[in-house]
Amino acid sequence: MKLMTSGASPFVRKVRVMIAEAGLTGRIAEVEVTTTPMGPARDLIAVNPLGKIPALVREDGPTLYDSRVICRFIDTLSDHDFYPQSRLWDILVLEATADGILDAAVLMVYETRFRDEAQRSQQWLDGQWAKVSRTLDAIEQRWMSHLAGPVDAGQIAVGCALGYLDLRHGARNWRDGRPHLASWFDTFGQRPSMATTAPA
Repeated sequence: MKLMTSGASPFVRKVRVMIAEAGLTGRIAEVEVTTTPMGPARDLIAVNPLGKIPALVREDGPTLYDSRVICRFIDTLSDHDFYPQSRLWDILVLEATADGILDAAVLMVYETRFRDEAQRSQQWLDGQWAKVSRTLDAIEQRWMSHLAGPVDAGQIAVGCALGYLDLRHGARNWRDGRPHLASWFDTFGQRPSMATTAPA
């Protein structure tokens, strides 16, 4: 199997963390591609018509894409249960919540990186950050108990989302007013799977 990856993508990191936590690192080769939203790499389009990463190329089936789909597949290869049935809906919602943070945070990067300066919208940027901020508050207030216990897909998604905020939006200081979430991430971020997948 081959995992199509690119740079500091937090969605790729989610998959890489789960692969590491599942003990499957040696079974999945990583293929770095250079791609942008406006100019997807040809070899990426060949396996994913959306031209998005991550994409998991399999020898015995169609390519899987979307980080949540890939993570569910990795779970089927692992002895570790990242989506335990007893907490499945909570884990799926938490994973989707973290991915929503990433969607907004990535769109903010695109707005400043791929738009001409005259076309950039501060109102758009503020609106995206408002989504991030509201969601972080919700995790701090209502989801902390779900971040305890054995590592699951929800925890991995939240960890990668917070790591991306540090990487691309550190000046906004997401930790301010969220001491429990900040403390959790200080610990979770030290896991070997997180340390080895941290963007250089």
